[in-house]
Amino acid sequence: MSAPPAPRPPLWREEFPIREDEERYVTRRQFSRFLVLTSLGMFVGNVWILAKTWFRKEPAAVEARIAGASALAIGESTVFEYPAPGEPCLLIRTRDDRFVAFSQKCTHLSCAVVYSKERDRIECPCHLGFFSARDGRVLQGPPPRPLPRVLLERRGDDLYAVGLAGPEDGA
Repeated sequence: MSAPPAPRPPLWREEFPIREDEERYVTRRQFSRFLVLTSLGMFVGNVWILAKTWFRKEPAAVEARIAGASALAIGESTVFEYPAPGEPCLLIRTRDDRFVAFSQKCTHLSCAVVYSKERDRIECPCHLGFFSARDGRVLQGPPPRPLPRVLLERRGDDLYAVGLAGPEDGA
């Protein structure tokens, strides 16, 4: 009696001859190639970011009339959108001839801030952050930076938002 024939390996093993014991280990050459290609990819990404920064055009300052500013009583506030729709800002009338405006997004987690007339400060109800209503600086809480200040210009009875103040402007 003859022995039964040896089972034939499946067809896929013949077409894809991968030996598992050899595939478990990475050679130094493969590891070095991986490191070089990954480093090259990171370098190209950083060069791309740098090029975009160098050639980025600064957006022109947008002017927007703030509706209802002349009807605002001393110590009152109103919300307006600047520099684009959906970007809420807070306008506060501090004295008869003085208005200040800030972004309404807290610098901690972008919660909406509100003006407290009784305490003369801007409050973030989410995490109890407080800002000065005069200059937007942080008074208390987790916000890491002052509120971005909106530059204002008065033209007769109308009040216009004319730009955003940068950190060098004292915002």
